Amino acid sequence: MLGNRTFRYEVVGLRQNEETDRMGFPIRSSASVFITVPYSRMNEEMQRITRMGGKIVNISTVGAESEASVASKE
Repeated sequence: MLGNRTFRYEVVGLRQNEETDRMGFPIRSSASVFITVPYSRMNEEMQRITRMGGKIVNISTVGAESEASVASKE
């Protein structure tokens, strides 16, 4: 069940560097950035955020309400 879940990271403190230059858009270090990743890529994404100088301040599931309502109907 976890394999198909998606998570949203709220990240602060990203700075422009070689890693973010490949993303194709500028990073504002003063704002929160939301990054959505599947469960299978969570660890890889955390490492990438750290390399870019970011700090994860919140992790939440995407579509948690719809998953809960499906489970309650079964």
